[in-house]
This record gives sequence, structure tokens and C-alpha cells, in this order.
Amino acid sequence: MKTRHTVALAALALASTLAAAQQQGVSKTEILVGTIQDLSGPLAGYGKQARNGMQLRIDELNEQQGNINGRKIRLIAEDDGYDPKKAVLAAQKLVNQDKVFIIAGHLGTAQNMAAMPVQFEKNIVNLFPITAAREMYEPLNRLKYSFAATYYDQIRIALPKLVKEKNAKKICTIYQDDDFGLEVLRGAEAGAKSMNMELAEKTSYKRGATDFSSQVAKMKASGCDMVVLGTIIRETIGTVAESRKTGFNPTFLGSSAVYTDLIHKLGGKPMDGIYATMTVQNPYLDEASQPIRFWANKYKTKYNEDPTVFSVYGYSIMDQFIQAAKKAGPNLTTDTFIKAMDTMTFEPDMFGSPKSSYTATKRLGNDLSRLSQITDGKWKVVSDYVKPTP
Repeated sequence: MKTRHTVALAALALASTLAAAQQQGVSKTEILVGTIQDLSGPLAGYGKQARNGMQLRIDELNEQQGNINGRKIRLIAEDDGYDPKKAVLAAQKLVNQDKVFIIAGHLGTAQNMAAMPVQFEKNIVNLFPITAAREMYEPLNRLKYSFAATYYDQIRIALPKLVKEKNAKKICTIYQDDDFGLEVLRGAEAGAKSMNMELAEKTSYKRGATDFSSQVAKMKASGCDMVVLGTIIRETIGTVAESRKTGFNPTFLGSSAVYTDLIHKLGGKPMDGIYATMTVQNPYLDEASQPIRFWANKYKTKYNEDPTVFSVYGYSIMDQFIQAAKKAGPNLTTDTFIKAMDTMTFEPDMFGSPKSSYTATKRLGNDLSRLSQITDGKWKVVSDYVKPTP
């Protein structure tokens, strides 16, 4: 009797060990990938495009290219409405209820900051969030990987180049009064300092503002011939349109937050001439590059809408996940995935992304960006990638 009891206990212990060893979100045939997007809030366009880009790459794998060591991918997308509180709830559902293997491509800085503790408690990697905030890879954490050159570095590197090219004498900045805007401001200050210059005017606005006449008047009165835009979509269009209307025509430089086709689609002709930093090309349907043109038309056929740079972000994030998961081998766990990621180098792709690499102590893939300018209603690449100096 005692022997039978001992055997039963041993069997229970073995079952518990096996259950503990079973990696969440990975079965013999499937890998569950979670993503949190804004599908109903102020950036719903971005969120839907990112999700669609991710799904397009997954469909390519599942339907055409087979699998990852015998496994297909299933994407579970949650909507946080661009609200940090809802992001926490979305992360809790994905991690505890759906039991995903990884969360990839989560859109938004504050939203990621809110959700990451939920993920990290369950040993879930936060892979390639769609934000250029430094907190996405700092402080160093084994569960953090970021792909986007920071807003700070984008502006710090691009500003001196453009000032020299345009022979600008006075630099102003208009920025959103929050963490995003402050990152752009600090980048502008650092870029100016590297040229022994100071910003002649710093003016801010509250998130949600629609009238920028007083800010534009300040910058015009300061005689600025270069303006750094710590703005997103509506604020960029409002600032530039007001400037043009008042005869104030400096060189405008924005971060990758400005690099969207919505600027020229909604702002029209006055937006011509704006510069923005960027890391991947907007995939226009008539793009000169045949591979981008082919991809863009494939996307439009599937989703019945033009792709955007956020569609590309989603597609690229999932493509790089697939490469790393394949390298991790048949025994896919958080640990084997991290081990693979920490040896990964991703070569430049058809969208013009720079080469990126990761190690156990380097969790930002690259710190490179380049310039595009709106010309005749379209973003055109106008510079090469520049390696930043410390």
C-alpha cells in the first residue's frame, strides 16, 4: 500500500514537473503571438495597419512557406484604445487567459510602460514595441527588445546636418508637452549644442490642442529659419499650415512621428517641403522599387486599403520574430528564444531598413535614421543613414 502511495506521489510530481516545463503559448503545432494595438482610439488607423502587416507576414508563413520547426503562428490582437489602463487589461488577458508565448509590436509609449510589468511577471518577452522611446530597451532587461532609433537620437543626428545644408542661423522648436515632446526637445537641444548653438525659441502646446497661432507667432518673431517639430499628425499640419498662412517659411524638421502619409493626404500642398526622420520607406502603390510596389499591391488586394509605414512596421516585426524563432530550434521556450535573439543580425530589407543586431547587453537593434522630404505630395528619401557620434 505504502509502495503504491509512493508511486502515485512520484507520478504526480513528474506530471507537475512536465506541466511546469511546458512552455506557455507553444504547442506541437502552434505558436501564440499576442499584440496590443489601438483599434478604436485616436491612433486606430496606425493600430489596424500594424496588425494587418503582422497578419500578412503570418499568412505568408502559414499558407506558402510552411512553418517554424513544425509550428504555425496564430496572432491574437487586443485593443487598448491607446489607453494605458486598458493596455494593462489587454496584457492580463493575453498573458493569463490566452497564454501567449510573446507580445510583439505593442503600439505606444505609455501603453507599453503600463503593460510590461504584467508581461515580465510571467516571463513574457516584449518584442519590438512600436514606439521610439528609450524606455523600450532601458534599463537593460532580458525581456526587452526594441527596433526603433530613439526620437532623441533621430533629431540629435539630423539637425546639425540640415542646419549646415540650409545654412540656418536660428533654431526654434514647438513640442507637445509630454514625454514624447520632451524627447524631441532634448534631441534638438543636444543637436544644437553639438554646433555650439542654442535654441532661440522653445514653445509647447498641450496634447489635444488645435490652435497653434500663438506658438507660430513666437517663432516668427524670433526670426527662426529652422523649426524642429515635436508634433504628431494634427499638430504638424496645424503648425505648418498656420506658418504658411502668415508668411513664415522656415525649414521644418520632424521625427518619425511625423513620417506618415496622413501629413500630405490631410494637409495638402502646404505640407510640401517638410523633412522628417525615418527608418523604413512608406510603401506607395506606385513606388519606383518593384519589390515594394509588388508588396504594396499584395497588401491592398488583401485588405482593400493602401498600406502605410505602420503596415511595414507590423510586417517587419513579424518577419524578424519568425527568423529568431526558427533559429531557436524545435525546443522553443522563452530562454531559447532569448538565446537566439541575442545572436541575431537582420540585414537591410526591401523597405530600406538599416542593418540591426542584438546581444545580451545590446537591446536596441540600431540607432540609425535618415531623412525624407515631402515633394509633390509624397515622401521622398533625401539622405543616407548617418552613424551617430557619442
